[in-house]
Amino acid sequence: MPLARSLTIARVFLRYRLNELVPAEYQPLWLRTLWAPYKLLPAGKAKNMTRGARLRCALEDLGPIYVKFGQLLSTRPDLLPPDMVLELNQLQDNVPPFPIDQCIDRIEASLGAPVDDLFAEFDREPLASASVAQVHGARLKGENGEPGQSVVVKVLRPGINKVIQQDLQLLRYIARWIERYLPDGPRMRPVEVVEDYRHTIEGELDLVREASNGSELKRNFANSPLLYVPEVYWDYTRENVLVLERIDGIPVTDLEQLRAQNTNMELLAERGVEIFFKQVFEHNFFHADMHPGNIFVSREHPDRPKYIAIDTAIVGSLTREDQYYMARNILAMFRRDYRMVAELHVQSGWVRRDTPINAFESAIRAVCEPIFEKPLGEISFARVLISLFQTARRFEMEVQPQLVLLQKTLLNIEGLGRQLYPQLDLWKTAHPFLERWMRERIHPKTIVGEIKRYGPEWLEKFPQLPQMAFSALEQGRELGPQLQQLSDQLAGSRQRGRTRYARMIVGGLLAAGAALVASPGLLAQIPAASWIMGAAALALLLWP
Repeated sequence: MPLARSLTIARVFLRYRLNELVPAEYQPLWLRTLWAPYKLLPAGKAKNMTRGARLRCALEDLGPIYVKFGQLLSTRPDLLPPDMVLELNQLQDNVPPFPIDQCIDRIEASLGAPVDDLFAEFDREPLASASVAQVHGARLKGENGEPGQSVVVKVLRPGINKVIQQDLQLLRYIARWIERYLPDGPRMRPVEVVEDYRHTIEGELDLVREASNGSELKRNFANSPLLYVPEVYWDYTRENVLVLERIDGIPVTDLEQLRAQNTNMELLAERGVEIFFKQVFEHNFFHADMHPGNIFVSREHPDRPKYIAIDTAIVGSLTREDQYYMARNILAMFRRDYRMVAELHVQSGWVRRDTPINAFESAIRAVCEPIFEKPLGEISFARVLISLFQTARRFEMEVQPQLVLLQKTLLNIEGLGRQLYPQLDLWKTAHPFLERWMRERIHPKTIVGEIKRYGPEWLEKFPQLPQMAFSALEQGRELGPQLQQLSDQLAGSRQRGRTRYARMIVGGLLAAGAALVASPGLLAQIPAASWIMGAAALALLLWP
């Protein structure tokens, strides 16, 4: 473990009194001993701060990697209390840019040519700077020396891999400590959370992966009036450098500009919801980082507004089973069929098979019924799903990483939609889409499509079926005598057990009879004939 970094974390930890987030009775002896001298010092600015604010400030002081980790935690209301989630939502990933000389050196090393040979123009001042990379404007060289396409060049920070690996090592240690000592540690699954973060951050460190995600998303929405994704210039893209078409759009949170060009805000909000459901259920490939900084609105056709999406490093997908169960869950939930919601959670394997359905149904009803007393237009669809997942956690629901990404994306989309058009009725858009998707799932065309897709694989395996059947029969024939022998042994054991038991009873009765014979006073109270008849009847009943 890096000693210098560990001491820095310890200093920040103590400065913001983060140990107080853990009840004293759950703190290990070494932590209480370490903390004892600091109790004598003034608490400083942490004294009047809430626990959420202290955690947020500590992550900001620790640097961009911890800020990004805090942003991930802010999407996990199933793990953290609401006040802490609210504070972590305020984390901003604004980082000073790294020197332009280092940036140019990295571009030239990755692309194998001087920047002046690669681009007709290259802006020395970055357009944006984040924890992992920074972005510069540029222009490609066109034909006959003319300026070509306007692009953006995304460059990873030098040495970022080493820093991240060190911080991940420390985060794993902290996670194991939380899991061991906090009362809710095992339920929070901090080690899994850190592992999810590792996958997320490592995905952002490979710009080729981000480019391929963008190409897939662009292909899915080709010729669509809903969403545009910038073109990737593969000849200029490497693991450390990514070159994309530069887009000209209005930031989706710039309501003043959107209204100034008479954007149809209601349609814009509804199209955002439609994009989400298309990605999740039709394409099964969704942009999982759709926060406002990554979303723009085209300046063309404001009466029929179109979204522009950037930064496709984080994407998600569901299994076919999860797609089906999620769609049915949403439909059943809004129909207030809580029994169906409970049964679907069990059938999908999201909760244990032995979960008591009646108790689970009752818990879901208690959470959802007060919410659905409001008009549908006032209901936060994402918050309903979060409440549902939190309820399921009480019944030992396993953390589903793909559902967490889905939940995070839905929160972003719905929050954005309500910001654009506060009267947004998400259910008005979602319900017909899901109904149509469920019908199409069992439509003959869909079945024919599945046969076309998997038919070659089935045909390839078909010649093997006779041999597989023959092998199964051979195994059954070989197992038959063994099973019969085992059955005979069990039957013999049961027979011998019954025989021994019956003999014990008869022996006991004979012993009792002998005692009665030896006790004339007792014989006078209980007729000997009754003893003999009872003994004979019991022996007959028990004898095999």
